[in-house]
Amino acid sequence: MPRVALYARVSTAEQHVEPQLHALRSYAEARGFEVVGTYVDHGVSGARDRRPALDRLLADCRRRKVDAVAVTKLDRLGRSLRHLLILVGELEALGIDFISLDDGLDTSTPVGRLFFQIRAAFAEYERSLIAERAAAGRAAAKRRGVQFGRRCTLPPESAARVGRLHSRGHSVREIAKLLGIGKDVVHREVVRLRARDLAEQAVSKVPKRIAGPTA
Repeated sequence: MPRVALYARVSTAEQHVEPQLHALRSYAEARGFEVVGTYVDHGVSGARDRRPALDRLLADCRRRKVDAVAVTKLDRLGRSLRHLLILVGELEALGIDFISLDDGLDTSTPVGRLFFQIRAAFAEYERSLIAERAAAGRAAAKRRGVQFGRRCTLPPESAARVGRLHSRGHSVREIAKLLGIGKDVVHREVVRLRARDLAEQAVSKVPKRIAGPTA
C-alpha cells in the first residue's frame, strides 16, 4: 500500500484548513493509499520557502518515510514557480510522487509528469513575456523623456562648482570625474544652467519701458 503524506496550508489563522484535509483524505481512501502523515501550516504565506510543517514534510521525505505527497492545489505548496520546481524536483530525485488534486497532477503517471512540465514551461514563458513587455515599456518611456528612479539634487556648493567648470569648457564626463558624481546628475545641472542663462538673456533683450511726461 503506497504511503502518502498530506500537506495543507492557509495564509491566515482565521482560514479553515479542514476542507483541504477532507478532500485529501477522501482521495487517499479512494486510491487505497495509507496516510502516514498530515502536515499543516497555519497562517503562513505560500511565498515563504521555509515553513515549519513543510520543513518537517521534506525531512520525512528525505528519510524515505513516504511514497507520495498530496496537496489540493499547487499554490498550497508554493506560489513561486522557482520554489515549486525545486520542491517537485527534489521529490522526483527521491523517487516520491507528487499529486495536486485540483490541478489534475499526478507524477506517478507519464501523463501527469508531462502535464506538469508543460504547465511549468508555459508559466515560465508567460513570465518572460511580461518581463519583455515591461522592458519595452520602460524603453519607450525613456525615449519620451521620462526619468526613472529618484532624481538626485545637487547641494548648492556642488551645483556652483559644476557651473564654474562648465563655463571653463569642461565636458560633462570631465566634470563628473573631477567631482566624483554621476554623469546624469551633471548633465541635468548643465541643462538647468543653460535654461537659466537663456532666460536671463531673453529678459535682458526686452526694452525697458520709458516713462512719458506726466500731466
